[in-house]
Amino acid sequence: MSKRMLDWIRVGFCAALYLAVCQGSVALAKEVDWVATSNVYSNMVLEELAKFTPEGAGGLGVDGLDEEIIDLKADLAQRSIDSLQRVRQKLAAGLKKETHPKVLQDLEILIKAVDDNITSTELERAHMLPYFNLNQTIFGGVRGLIDPQIERDRYAAAVVRMEKYAGLRDGYEPLVDLARARSAERFDVDGLVGPYKGEVLQDLERGEAMIAGIEELLAGTDLQGWEITYSALAAEMRDYNEWVRAEILPRAREDYRLPPAMYADALKNWGVDEKPKVLIEQGSKGYMDIRNEMEALAPLIAAKLGYDTNDYREVIALLKRDGAIDGDKLLDHYHAILGELEDIIVREKLITLPEREAGIRIATAAETAASPAPHLDIPRLIGNTGEYPFFVIPQLTQNDDGSWVQTDDTYVAGSWTLTAHEARPGHELQFSSLLEGGVSIARAIFAFNSANVEGWGLYAEAIVRPYLPLQAQLITLQYRLMRAGRMFLDPMLNLGLISPEQAKQMIIEDMAVGESWAQNEVERYTYRIPGQATAYYYGYGKMQALRTQVELALRDDFNPLAFHDFVLAQGLLPPEVLKEAVMNEFVPSQRH
Repeated sequence: MSKRMLDWIRVGFCAALYLAVCQGSVALAKEVDWVATSNVYSNMVLEELAKFTPEGAGGLGVDGLDEEIIDLKADLAQRSIDSLQRVRQKLAAGLKKETHPKVLQDLEILIKAVDDNITSTELERAHMLPYFNLNQTIFGGVRGLIDPQIERDRYAAAVVRMEKYAGLRDGYEPLVDLARARSAERFDVDGLVGPYKGEVLQDLERGEAMIAGIEELLAGTDLQGWEITYSALAAEMRDYNEWVRAEILPRAREDYRLPPAMYADALKNWGVDEKPKVLIEQGSKGYMDIRNEMEALAPLIAAKLGYDTNDYREVIALLKRDGAIDGDKLLDHYHAILGELEDIIVREKLITLPEREAGIRIATAAETAASPAPHLDIPRLIGNTGEYPFFVIPQLTQNDDGSWVQTDDTYVAGSWTLTAHEARPGHELQFSSLLEGGVSIARAIFAFNSANVEGWGLYAEAIVRPYLPLQAQLITLQYRLMRAGRMFLDPMLNLGLISPEQAKQMIIEDMAVGESWAQNEVERYTYRIPGQATAYYYGYGKMQALRTQVELALRDDFNPLAFHDFVLAQGLLPPEVLKEAVMNEFVPSQRH
């Protein structure tokens, strides 16, 4: 199974979307003929992929798969390739038969997704030693079934799933044994590159939090009789971690850099269609333009607040100091900020909002260990019965004296931008539009990449920025500076043009980011998700360019609300396909 396939089933922004098999259209879509036709083809792909990732299918609401688990049986890579090649033939036949332009667009999306998956699987098999972070896999499998938005009668399936993970059910081997076998069978293959040592060490360090997190999830329910199964599974997971320490860690690579072919493939899979050196040039230019804006804005804030400095770095540090939010006040604060943002959106007629409130919650300790950054928790997109996305804020810890450990996400000036990105008008609104407006499966799942999702999130920050307090405007620019920095630091690190220490120093000193966030950034570029971080500024640039072209074409007829509503109604289209839809459908419809 390729990383591309795993990305398809991973919920969250540093993770993609779960897969599902369904009949009909996504979620609450109003059925139309072309959507129904398109979804027939999407189901062909989903039926094959769900055989390998049934946890993901259940994550989107497919009945009957809650008790099933990931396939790590023998000959996994070739079986997944054969499966995808079979379905590709069916898609190619459809491309010759269908005539509706949107169905043809969706078929192209599906074929590209299948081809990318096959390519990634072949590259990984040729270059990489298989390694599985089972702590996160198993925690995610249990967490996917125990959630306040999931029906209580589905919770019991989590125990069955755990029994299968542990090999306690007839016909099932312990998942840890299968993972060991998939790695060990490739130990003697010449030329394979092991996982990065730092990644393995961090996975091991966080493993116990994942194991404890499973127990915490179960203990928070009224389920009975799970303790024996949990104890057996937890013991296996701990044994597996020791095996990883003994067998994988010595084979791990000291150099974080991927083979060049793997890095190029990663960029493509995240939706970035530029070569690394082009990204470096574009990101560097954007970085300087943004920094110039910050240098002009910082003195205005300093004068307003009485700060004895005009340096944007020092002004940001003072805003963090003076605006720190305690952990027990985070939820109320972010709800209040969201309300003010919604008032701006309505007053300025930026975009149409859902009638319901957006969800915001604090992560558990285990969730915080698994994903230490703020993110959107996406519900099932298939068979949704009213569940909605949640903006999830990592849990803060307290010092012995009762004070709260602060982060770059827990101060007032920064909370505006973060809420705009993750909630409204950013990701929460983006995915709510999929659930409440409805698009084809191809546009909700297979078109997904970081460029179209994170590009919208960064664009969402930009459209509300003019209406924010000056302090929040500065932090919006700081976050944009970070995204431009990602676009050149990520490829520079992976080309060996800069060291991790130099990158971290620049992030801390020039981008005014705290040590913890800076460390997470470097880990992200080097081994967590190489290439992904470039997609933010890349996708943002595509959105800004598209808007400019639309304004040029429409002039006085340009309506931001209509433009934004149309963009979201298209689903998660790749930038070039979105541009085609906007210029050929939206622009003509707006001319008076």
